[in-house]
Amino acid sequence: MLNGPLIVTERLILRPPAAEDFEAAAAFHADAETMRFLGGAKERSEAWRAWCTLAGSWHIEGFGMFSMIERASGRWIGRTGPWQPADWPVAEVGWAVAKDFAGKGFAQEAAVASIDYAFDQLGWNAVHHLIDPENTASIALAERLGSQRMGSARMPAPFADKEVDCYGQSRETWQARTA
Repeated sequence: MLNGPLIVTERLILRPPAAEDFEAAAAFHADAETMRFLGGAKERSEAWRAWCTLAGSWHIEGFGMFSMIERASGRWIGRTGPWQPADWPVAEVGWAVAKDFAGKGFAQEAAVASIDYAFDQLGWNAVHHLIDPENTASIALAERLGSQRMGSARMPAPFADKEVDCYGQSRETWQARTA
């Protein structure tokens, strides 16, 4: 059952999280390297709660992270999309890719489609990316997307001790990139 939009890019299908994605998502959450900048590795039960939070966002907010599905294989490879849970510092478009798929351009492809969705469908005037200052790969991607560092932000509980860098850009800046 599809409970939201379906976006198809050259190599990906982006859609709301579904039950059939959970095993791959649980493995993603269990991997310490993948989760280094995402709150740390999680046990299966914690991954389930996190997964249900992503899925529930679509019901409560009308938007949320998409599952990233590789078109060629049908495999779940990560998550991306608009995100703003309660007390989140800014409206964010985030991304995270399973380590077997990292460094292959999937995150950028998904982020472009997600930013387009945030501006074109959700009517956002700006997008932001909250990034750990040590996460050089995500910082590089944010910059390739045209976002600039806007300062620091403090995360809400349970990450209240975590300060992140906030990158972002306006709708006008984003649209000018292809003009």
